[in-house]
Amino acid sequence: MPPISRGTNGSGDELVKRVLVTGAAGFVGSYLLEALRNGGGERFALATDPPGSPSEPGGDVRWIYGDLRDEAYIARVVDTARPDTVIHLAAISHVPTAAAEPALAWDVNVTATARLLHALGQSRDAGAIDPTVLIVGSAEQYGRHETHEGPLLESAVQAPRTVYAATKAAQEILALQAWRATGLKVVVARSFNHSGRGQPTRFLLPALVQRAVELRGASPGTTMPVGNRAPIRDFLHVSDVVAAYISLCRRGTPGEVYNVASGTGWSVQQLLDRVLARADVQATPVEDPALVRPVDVPVLIGDSHKLQRATGWSATRSLDDIIDDLLHAATL
Repeated sequence: MPPISRGTNGSGDELVKRVLVTGAAGFVGSYLLEALRNGGGERFALATDPPGSPSEPGGDVRWIYGDLRDEAYIARVVDTARPDTVIHLAAISHVPTAAAEPALAWDVNVTATARLLHALGQSRDAGAIDPTVLIVGSAEQYGRHETHEGPLLESAVQAPRTVYAATKAAQEILALQAWRATGLKVVVARSFNHSGRGQPTRFLLPALVQRAVELRGASPGTTMPVGNRAPIRDFLHVSDVVAAYISLCRRGTPGEVYNVASGTGWSVQQLLDRVLARADVQATPVEDPALVRPVDVPVLIGDSHKLQRATGWSATRSLDDIIDDLLHAATL
């Protein structure tokens, strides 16, 4: 089988011609497929189940349904797609879900990744493809760091405190081992918190927005149940995260790790204040023990200068943009 050709955008950056997106029916996947629409290539979307809005089956996206943990299946997917770029989003990405079902989290986040890398490596060894593989990790891998340390660099010590974080750290180790041992062109993104329209309400910002919308019109003094308001998080709009992923596929260096972050931290209390103000809701937050995570990293703020230097990427959307998107979606 001949090598897969690539185009150019005139600036020396390779354009994706055949891209395989795993976890394509998820929150980030739908935005990614839309962002890739104008790239001029073929998009292969791997999902366990058919997607919902905003990305639907059909059009110029080739949807492939199945379980990434099935070794024979993923080998067939790679043979069908013959990708020159792979963006691996498929994961158990909800921290409490991973804690409640650790075996599933390890199976999906680590074992499935190992099988995907193996299938890609075999196809590469056969001369069919030579793909760039973007592995999406998480800021949770860093674990506990103190505020005075400032935004975290990629060189910061990783000390995972949750099952989810441990699986993502293991996934990264696997991927970088594949690069060192075989030359498979692996690039790693460590993504900090991101949100936007379409994110499930089990995640922080959509949950706060949903509760605020439900309290519109309530009398002053109405209480609003919340979890721990002390943790500080770094938030990006999902569209900026997707832009970073595409930039890394084009310009990232194989074997390197890049933070995808804004560099600005917001406490949950500050997020709550912004949500209530933009929703025009008066409510008194009250901590609900049921909403407090047993393990919650106090501070996660990332330094993305390495990403910016490598790709020219920068965030274009503000925290208020994220909240407004969520408010609009919650009131439709």
